[in-house]
Amino acid sequence: MGSWFSEGRLFLGEFLRHFHTTGAVLPSGRFLARALARFAAQTPSRPRRILEVGPGTGAVTRHLVAAMAPEDQLDLVELNEVFVRRLHERFQSEPGFQAVTGRSRILHSPIEQLAADHCYDVVVSGLPLNNFSVASVEGILATLTGLLARGGTLSFFEYMAVRPLRAIISGKTERQRLRGIGRAMRAVLEGHEIRREAVLLNVPPAWVHHLRNGSQ
Repeated sequence: MGSWFSEGRLFLGEFLRHFHTTGAVLPSGRFLARALARFAAQTPSRPRRILEVGPGTGAVTRHLVAAMAPEDQLDLVELNEVFVRRLHERFQSEPGFQAVTGRSRILHSPIEQLAADHCYDVVVSGLPLNNFSVASVEGILATLTGLLARGGTLSFFEYMAVRPLRAIISGKTERQRLRGIGRAMRAVLEGHEIRREAVLLNVPPAWVHHLRNGSQ
């Protein structure tokens, strides 16, 4: 419990300093984290490369490292320097993280700077897409889907009703931005979404979208 409060205080501080890139007051709850890590938790038939984008303090990462098979590899891409330091601490001090330290990397950079020749079997995104410009969302989603191996899965989330509620109270420019983000998400999900989960026991409740790149 103490660890949860510590992570929460750290996350809240970064939310207040960097709202647009942090996007949430608290780390992902355990039900949301479990849903985002769902496809990583499936028993693999071969070694996998797993990517988490925007891991924050590691709420979802904890589930990913627990799901890793002996030959799986994990890359974490995080923009926030404070969160990067916290992730390094966890890999140095926590047994579950320590077990996969030699097969994990923490990359302090925007996802767009990840080399295009990287290819992943499982991609999990914790980025607050509703906070970004339409062009940024389109670019991020294009990058994430472009990093998927054939048959690979991408999982990302959005808070329920955020865009409709914001549209009600916002001006024309903001409504246009939110509609553009909705179109960008639908364009990626159409024909590729294999599962959508409602995570009601999260603050706030969230949708988790899972899509697959073609067939295995």
